[in-house]
Amino acid sequence: MVTYADLPMPEDGKLADNITHFARALRAAGLPVGPGRVVDAIRAVEAAGFSEKRDFYAVLEACFVSRPEHRVVFGQVFRLYWRDPQFLEHMMSLLSPMVRGVNQSPEAQAAERRAAEALLEGADARRPEEPEDQPGEEVEFDATLTFSADERLKQMDFEQMSAAELAEAKRAIALLDLPVRPIASRRTEPAMRGRIPDWRGTMRSAMRSGGEIERLAYRARRQRWPNLVALCDISGSMSSYSRMLLHFLHAAANAKGAGWSQVHTFTFGTRLTNITRHMRARDVDAALRAAGREAEDWEGGTRIGACLHSFNRDWSRRVMGSGAVVLLITDGLDRDDPAALGREAERLRLSARKLVWINPLLRWDGFQPRAQGVRALLPQVDAFRAGHSIRSLEELSVALTRADDRGDRERLLALL
Repeated sequence: MVTYADLPMPEDGKLADNITHFARALRAAGLPVGPGRVVDAIRAVEAAGFSEKRDFYAVLEACFVSRPEHRVVFGQVFRLYWRDPQFLEHMMSLLSPMVRGVNQSPEAQAAERRAAEALLEGADARRPEEPEDQPGEEVEFDATLTFSADERLKQMDFEQMSAAELAEAKRAIALLDLPVRPIASRRTEPAMRGRIPDWRGTMRSAMRSGGEIERLAYRARRQRWPNLVALCDISGSMSSYSRMLLHFLHAAANAKGAGWSQVHTFTFGTRLTNITRHMRARDVDAALRAAGREAEDWEGGTRIGACLHSFNRDWSRRVMGSGAVVLLITDGLDRDDPAALGREAERLRLSARKLVWINPLLRWDGFQPRAQGVRALLPQVDAFRAGHSIRSLEELSVALTRADDRGDRERLLALL
C-alpha cells in the first residue's frame, strides 16, 4: 500500500485548496483523479515553481492526465477554472436552454460543456428572471414539434454532448446492430428447393432404387458472410467522433449473429495501427484502453495517403479476401499529395466489395468538397455518409443492407 509523508502546506493554503478543488472538477468531468494525484500535483507545483501560466499548466497536466483522450477535457476545465474571470456567465449560457435566433450563443467547443457541468455541479443553471418593471417582447413558443429526450439525444452531435449525454449515447450505441446481406458463393450444396439440377446426385439416388429415377436432385449456391474492415481516423480533428465510432465498432465486433465473418479494426493518424485483437475484449472500456496504448498517434496529425498505402501493402491481402465491406472513417483533411491519396483510395476500392466513407463534416448542410483530400477521396468511394450522431449511425446500419445506397456521394460529386 502506498503511503505519503506529511505534506508541508503554505500558510495561507489557498493554492493547495484551489488545486484540490480543481482536481474535484476534473473528477466530476470524468478524469480518474484520486487523492494521491492531488498530493503529487501540490508537491510538483511546490518543487517546480512557475513564472508563466504554461509552466503551471504543464505541471498539472503531467500529474492529472494519464490518457490521450483526457487532454481535451483537462484543457477545457483548466481554461475555465484558472483563467477566464467571466467563466461563470459563459458556463451558465452553455447549460441554459437557448432559443436559436433569439439569443444564440457561440457554439460550444469540444468538451467545453462537459467541463462546465463539472464546475457547476449542483448549481442552479436557470437564467435570472427579468424585473417586472421592464416589460420585454412577448414570445410565443410552438411546441408542436418538441422532441422527446431520446429523440433529442439521437440527433445531438457527439462533439456537443455533456459527460452524462456521452455516457447515455454509449449505452445506446452498444445496442445498435450492423446487419449485412450474405454473399452467394460460387460453390453449391444439395438443396431441396434449389434451382440447379444435380445430375450426379440424381444418378446416385437412382442406383439405390434399382436404376429408376424417382425424382430430380437440385443444388443451390452456398452463402457466406463478408468481412468488415474499419479504418478509423484518430487525429486531433476527429478525436470527439473517433471515440464514439470505436464504441460502435466494438459493438459490431462483439454482436452475436450480426452476420459478419470477421471484423477488423485499424486506427490511423500519422501511422497505421491494427487494434483488432483489442476490440474483441468483452468490456468496451478495457478494449479502448488497450487500443489507446497500442496506437501512439492519438490526436496528432493526419497522413491519410501514407496510412492507406501501408494498409494496401501490408494488410489488404490478409483481411480483404472474402469480399470485405470497408468503412473509411475520416474527415478527409490531409495535406499530403492528393494524387497519391487518390491512387491509394482507388486501390482500396478495387480490393473491397464496397467502400463506405463516414465523414462527420457532412453534418453541415453547407458542406462542399473543397479540401484537396476530400476531392481526391470522393470519386473513389461507393457511398458517402455522416457519422456524427446516434441517428446517423442508425441510418448507416440500414444503408449497409442496400446494395444501391450512395448516401450524398452523387450530390457532392456534382459540386466537384
